[in-house]
Amino acid sequence: MPFRIATFLIASALAAGLAKWFFGWSFVGWGAWVGALAWLALDAWRANRLLDVLRQGGAGLQSRGAGIWGELAERIRKLLREREQETRQAQDRLQEFLAAFQASPNGVVLVDEQGRIEWCNQTAAAQFGIDAERDVLQHLANLVRDPAFVAYLASWNYSRDVVIDATHARGRSGQAMRLSVQVHPYAGNRRMLLSRDITAVEQAEAMRRDFVANVSHEIRTPLTVLAGFVETLQNLPLDAEERARYLALMAQQSHRMETLVNDLLTLSRLEGSAAPTLSQWTRVRALVAQCEDEGRGLSSRLAPSAGHRLSFSVEGDVEIAGVPTELQSAMSNLLSNAIRYTPGGGEVTVTWRALPDGRGEYAVRDSGPGIAAEHIPRLTERFYRVDRSRSRETGGTGLGLAIVKHIAQRHGAELRIESTLGTGSRFAIVFPVTRLRPARVAAGQVA
Repeated sequence: MPFRIATFLIASALAAGLAKWFFGWSFVGWGAWVGALAWLALDAWRANRLLDVLRQGGAGLQSRGAGIWGELAERIRKLLREREQETRQAQDRLQEFLAAFQASPNGVVLVDEQGRIEWCNQTAAAQFGIDAERDVLQHLANLVRDPAFVAYLASWNYSRDVVIDATHARGRSGQAMRLSVQVHPYAGNRRMLLSRDITAVEQAEAMRRDFVANVSHEIRTPLTVLAGFVETLQNLPLDAEERARYLALMAQQSHRMETLVNDLLTLSRLEGSAAPTLSQWTRVRALVAQCEDEGRGLSSRLAPSAGHRLSFSVEGDVEIAGVPTELQSAMSNLLSNAIRYTPGGGEVTVTWRALPDGRGEYAVRDSGPGIAAEHIPRLTERFYRVDRSRSRETGGTGLGLAIVKHIAQRHGAELRIESTLGTGSRFAIVFPVTRLRPARVAAGQVA
């Protein structure tokens, strides 16, 4: 302010002096007025120029100049810089939040008061079948037409979630995806939708229910038979031959129940124990030889007249690291399944070979009836049976392949299943290189 007063007085005095010089003392007052008006005009021009620059958003605002308008311009320029910096920081934070939403495994959709899409992440776009860019400002209810979802979105009662079928999206199993959608209002009438893929959860729950039902059924069946035989033995006079036949049937059912319980205990132990170390090594030839003994014995019991054509082949002499009893169980399970489901006179081939990448493959091929393609992904589920009546006849518990799968996983191996209806099946366990080594023959031992 003192600077403005000083410049005003100087401008008036200078104009008065010039008037006195050129026109005499009588024009000094007029000169002072002209100087004051000139100073005011210049001041107004500077103020108007600053205002024009501000009207254009501050672009081209000059650095600090003389006078109050120069200082004001500098202060405004500083405030604009600070505001631009704050805006950039806010945008950066917004982008960070959006990036976090984008990385979320769950779907996120933001809708405005009218239910129009403001933003969604790629997960939600894939789940709901919408385009994250093209469908912005489109009504979500027009794009997701599931009746349950539309009614839920319009109800404004979001105390619970709604479960819908995303028929256009497929889960890992290839089945239609099931989505759990929960809406959360915010900022007035805006809403945030969170969607979650619960396909695997529902499948696991269904498997749990099936497992409990199957265990109950599998145990109840032999118990019912045993109870009936016990009642018969208690109430009816039987001769020695009939009593022996009933006792044999009771022993068969009790053995069946014992086998089921043992398999369940084996599965429980496999799931709850750590992966085996590399401290135990077993020769593959020994494992296959034991499988051969068990396989030929099972074949003679199941098909005493026709029998099966069994062949065994082991390439090389290697050792495998792992729990010997588990490895033997997995290999024997695959062989016994092949023999049980192959009619008498059919062919079952067991091979061990080294793959080109160094891994080892134990494979069992049979000439049985084969398995339809839709059943193959579920064969390792507990109690899953392609043909229940056929499985009952062969005496299987429905847990063999589940045990094989868990043993393979614990040893870092992969279970492969190939089958064609009418031509037979091939089951193989592929072991990693880290669990194989050349066999070490002890002194005096014949290779």
